[in-house]
Amino acid sequence: MNIIKTFILLTLGLIILIFGFFLGQNRLSTTLPAFTESRHQGNYQFINPLLECESTNFSQNVALDSLKDQITKTINQLKSSGLVSFASIYYRDLNEGPWVGINEKENFSPASLIKVPLMITYYKQAESNPDVLKQTLTYLPAKDELVQDILPSITLTSNQEYTIEDLIRSMIVYSDNQAYELLLNNIDNQLVVETYQNLGVDISQAIENPNGNIISVKSYAAFFRILFNASYLNHEMSEKALSLLSQVQYQDGLVKGVNNPLLKIAHKFGERTFTDTGEKQLHDCGIVYIPQKPYLICVMTRGNDFSKLSSSIAQISKVIYQQQSH
Repeated sequence: MNIIKTFILLTLGLIILIFGFFLGQNRLSTTLPAFTESRHQGNYQFINPLLECESTNFSQNVALDSLKDQITKTINQLKSSGLVSFASIYYRDLNEGPWVGINEKENFSPASLIKVPLMITYYKQAESNPDVLKQTLTYLPAKDELVQDILPSITLTSNQEYTIEDLIRSMIVYSDNQAYELLLNNIDNQLVVETYQNLGVDISQAIENPNGNIISVKSYAAFFRILFNASYLNHEMSEKALSLLSQVQYQDGLVKGVNNPLLKIAHKFGERTFTDTGEKQLHDCGIVYIPQKPYLICVMTRGNDFSKLSSSIAQISKVIYQQQSH
């Protein structure tokens, strides 16, 4: 009889223990988010340094299905009206990590977007040798300089000396190809390749076709993420880079869609015309600093008219901004 009573008591105790465990787990799951929040530090205008990296590889989130549907509808309307022939979008919530992608693996020509990793490469060198940015280079016009359809408002002066820091500013703020070529010819190309490799951006296709479609919106977004989180460059250099990107003069894409002069937007555009087919590509990628709700947005487009492509990027940007700002 005592054996039976003991068995019953043990069984009841085990049931209570199991019930308590699952009740505790359920309460925990209702109080914690489905992802691990990252801890941040510092008081910066453009960066949010990570102290603890997320352990979860965030993917598309059902909570963003509505946003994805709106973007898809907008793209279809743009295509129907002949403004674009193709568009890729990558959106990422920089606070929590979930993202939305549409044709996010489609490769495009990076065009002037490659000026950002070149800037990052120089700033990486400057971390250990600040004098790098003080070095001067003399601009001598070349016969085969890259043609730009969207012209910089300020260009370099022939036979004039410029510091590396000034050239980086011209390359980013004004998207000056002359400054880009001068900087590129002054650095070991392997260092630039290492920047891509260290950030996990695959440019292997560039070996066979350096002027072709070699990068996607999702891959390119990595450059802005590492700047925002200061996870590759140090805090000072990451802040410096994003500060420059917030001064970019091009205003007809992401910035026009947001249409809020009070918000900072750190971004870079790129444009390319393929002379053999007449196809034009226009891209705009960056970070929109809505207070407490910053997000990363990258849009790459194909079509036959830059004004139509810029209008399309602005419309996509507007759709995203309006949903995220409410």
